[in-house]
Amino acid sequence: MERSSAVAAIIFVCVLVLLIGAFGRKIEWIINFVLRAVMGTIGIYFLNNFLMLKDISVTVGINPMTVLTSGILGFPGLVVLYGINFFKVL
Repeated sequence: MERSSAVAAIIFVCVLVLLIGAFGRKIEWIINFVLRAVMGTIGIYFLNNFLMLKDISVTVGINPMTVLTSGILGFPGLVVLYGINFFKVL
């Protein structure tokens, strides 16, 4: 009986370490997504204000879709949003 409980304890510890590692990566992904989404929203806000000061009518609205796009893609997502809007204006 002693040997089987030792094997069970080793398996339990291994599974626990794997779960901690998996949750650690997921938390890192979530934090990374949130930071990119917040920075992307701030970037959209300031870029819209800058473009309005220069009398350029290419602005991107801040809504869940644009926040999601900037959160997933980061800076290239902002470029895509403004590129789509630029071609839509033309």
